[in-house]
This record gives sequence, structure tokens and C-alpha cells, in this order.
Amino acid sequence: MVEEGNSIKEVMEKIAVNARGLVLVCKSGRLLATVTDGDIRRYILAGGDIEGEVSQAAHYSPVFVYPEERDKAKDIMIRRNITALPVVDHDRRIMDILFLRYPDETDAEEAKGRLEVPVVIMAGGKGQRLKPFTDILPKPLIPLGEKTITERIIMRFQKYGCNRFYMVVNYKKNFIKAYFSDNEMKYQINFVEEEKFLGTAGGLKLLQGKVTGDFFVSNCDILIDADYQEILAEHIRKQCIITLVCAHKKYQMPYGTVEEGADGYVSHMQEKPVLTYNINTGLYVVNEKFLDRIPQDTFVDMTELISDCIRNNEKVGMYLIEEEKWLDTGQMDELEKTYSALNLNY
Repeated sequence: MVEEGNSIKEVMEKIAVNARGLVLVCKSGRLLATVTDGDIRRYILAGGDIEGEVSQAAHYSPVFVYPEERDKAKDIMIRRNITALPVVDHDRRIMDILFLRYPDETDAEEAKGRLEVPVVIMAGGKGQRLKPFTDILPKPLIPLGEKTITERIIMRFQKYGCNRFYMVVNYKKNFIKAYFSDNEMKYQINFVEEEKFLGTAGGLKLLQGKVTGDFFVSNCDILIDADYQEILAEHIRKQCIITLVCAHKKYQMPYGTVEEGADGYVSHMQEKPVLTYNINTGLYVVNEKFLDRIPQDTFVDMTELISDCIRNNEKVGMYLIEEEKWLDTGQMDELEKTYSALNLNY
């Protein structure tokens, strides 16, 4: 624990000692805020002074539980992607701190009997819909709390024993590579570089010979809360060349609709109908045979390739999830919703 008047430099030293990546900011034992190594990194990148007070980098909406909620602590930490959770009384005085095992250590070891397949993260695009953020940061490094979106994707796969990752990069690729090389990673990440922009699928061709069998492919701007083991098992059971994870999304029309009959009179009216669609989330399970369908060194989108597979009577599967299980950070309004869903400050 630190006080608000402690300097950033002092807090960095405490974080280095406790090896948990964060400290609690308190006053007379009462929890005020938390500050993580990620908070400090962003503060310094923004030009902050390491001699400045920790209050300038702290997060003043800390996550905590009351003693009667201790049984919910593990679920809260997993859902919020945090590894430490203070227990406070109703005056917010610190009573205890609960820790979650890091998902890339013991939990991952336990999961390795379930999944050990590669994960490809498509991270080569310019992120046009997130301008002006992506004029400065590449989309894979957009922060969601104390972690980047890409790190949160990786953490979710690690919970199922996936520790071998490939990242297809292009736009600001040196920035991305430098960021991950500067972190102490407990997983294997290999960068696959596009020499030119190859669309949402063309870069996958560069993985041919590097991955075999079935593997996951994820866009770099989505978070999927689903059972990845079950998704893979369904893909294998159906013997699909590719399986799309789709969200069952509902749209309510803001107006009443009118249908015309054959005789020119109104045949049917409906007040603000709810329309449902299955939306492609950008998460796939792919068989290595799919890579044979991708032309070499050619710009091609995933939808085009999947449509070709359907026309050629290939088995294309669909795994359906509810829309609230899909968080899309690829455009500004959806990024704001993601922050809200994760209870993060935007």
C-alpha cells in the first residue's frame, strides 16, 4: 500500500518488489485507488514525471469486494482480467487481499490437457475506424485498462492452455514488436510480417508450413467470452474447413413496418419489429487446408474466401454465441461500450 503523496518512482520500486504488478493507494488504511505497472507506463509515455505524485497515474474506481462477497472473488478477477482483489469493510478499510494464480502459470498448466493449438492474431490493418487513436497507436496496442486489447485476447486463450501465438503485422509493426519485446512474456509469440497490405485473410498465407492441423484465428480488436474448448471440439466433430464464431444479434426497428399485399392494399403491419441476425465476430477455427485456398501475395478478404468455400461445397461451420459475449473494439462507439462492459474508465 502507498499514500497519494508517494512519488511514481517510489511506487515503481514497490511494484518491482511485490511482483504483482500493482499497489493499492490508501489513506489511513482506506482504499482510494489502485495503480498498475500499465498505468505508470501510460503516464510516462504521456510525458509524466517519475517524481510526480502517484495520484496523477492512479485509477480512482478500484475493484474490491466486501467480506460477504469473498466467494465471488475468483469469478470477478477472471471476468475483469485482474490478479489481485482487495477485501474491504463498509468504510473501505483494507481487511485482506485475494490473489488469483496467473493464467499463464498454474492455471494454464492444468488446462494444457484440454487445448494446445496455435492462435493467429490478425494485426496488420490500419484501424481506420479508430482514428485519431490509431494515428498514434496501432490498433493492437489500444489500452483496455491496464492491458492492451491484444494482451487481453492472449490471456483468454491462455486460460485454455494456448501458449503459442502468431501475430500478422504490417502497420506500425516495429512499434508492436518493440512493445512485446519489452514485456516479460510467459508465452511464445512469433511475428509474421506482411510486406504489403493483404486484406483480412491474405496474410494467413504466410502461416503455411508454420501451423498444421486446426488452429484459432482472431481479429486483434475483439474479445469473445466463450468456451474455446467447445468451439474447437465442435469444429473438429463437424470436420469443417473453417468455423465462424457468430453473435446472435438483435436489432429493434424504431418504426412500425407495413407490408403490401398482391392487390395493392396493406396486408400486414407490425409495430417496431425485432430483427435478428447472426454476425461474424472475427473469431475462427481454421483447418490448415483452408490456407491452400488463399492466393500467394494477393489482397483478399476473409468473407471472399469463405464464400468460395461455400460455393465449392466445403464444410463451413458456425458456432453461435449471445451478442453480450462479443465485445468489438474496432470502432469508436463500440470501444466505448467495451470500456463500460469491463467497468473501465474511458
